[in-house]
Amino acid sequence: MKLQHSPITCHQFEQIDFYLKRDDLLHPQFSGNKARKFMSLLSLANADIDTLVGHGSPQANSLYSMAALANLRGWKLDFYVDHIPSWLSQNPIGNYRAALALGANIIATRPTYGCSVADYLTQQQWLPNQLFVPEGGRSPIAQSGVNQLAQEILAWMANQPSANWVVALPSGTGTTALYLHQALKQHHIEVVTCACVGGDDYLREQWLSLGEQSHPTILSNGTKHQFGHLYPEQYDLWQKLGDQTEVEFELLYDPLMWQRLLEWWPTQTDRQLLYIHQGGILGNESMLPRYRRQRN
Repeated sequence: MKLQHSPITCHQFEQIDFYLKRDDLLHPQFSGNKARKFMSLLSLANADIDTLVGHGSPQANSLYSMAALANLRGWKLDFYVDHIPSWLSQNPIGNYRAALALGANIIATRPTYGCSVADYLTQQQWLPNQLFVPEGGRSPIAQSGVNQLAQEILAWMANQPSANWVVALPSGTGTTALYLHQALKQHHIEVVTCACVGGDDYLREQWLSLGEQSHPTILSNGTKHQFGHLYPEQYDLWQKLGDQTEVEFELLYDPLMWQRLLEWWPTQTDRQLLYIHQGGILGNESMLPRYRRQRN
């Protein structure tokens, strides 16, 4: 199965004209940033593999994406989390609910084994039938899928009027942004991102851990962003973004990236913006009630 050539649409947000790469439309279940990272596993030729192994949060986008991938391949998914909140286990929602529906085996290590996910993973030696994927897809396995994304972008740009292009996307581990930068820098296309999970230093550490010395541009205003924290101004921006573009964006990463873009873009002249939709909108199912409770 080859998932590619997601559409590119034209929009305006807060007086910024931009194009949007609709990776949220790659596949009904397997889409967005994580689909690009895991795409090489769709065609992996290894008859021994029957189990995919991952780890992260019980509401991680990667949980649902890996569950969808395992379902498409006919594999089992074992996904390790530190713990599952009792309210979530009693009332499944968002990525957790959807992953369970696809047959994911979500294992809480602290109550089951008496240790954290990190401690559990350091003790493991994976069997030949198990394929372990680092958290968030921070691995060289992501490069081929991101290279495919870059080729789609270049093919589309070749049919557009000549422009000084900027490609923008938010970062967790920064893997997609890094490999996109590696693929596009020779074409003099700048890739800009922002650190959503840790600070700028954390993002650079992730890139260096993948052995790359040339990095995307990080947009930062010097303030500390706490991942998963509720920011009313980001919720308001997310609502405006949806209203003005008529596209639903992801609520955890995209608002911060657009905050940074709105601060940075006025300093740019004669440039054209392409934004990469991150998918992950199923996570809004759990984020929206949190914001609404805060508002009430």
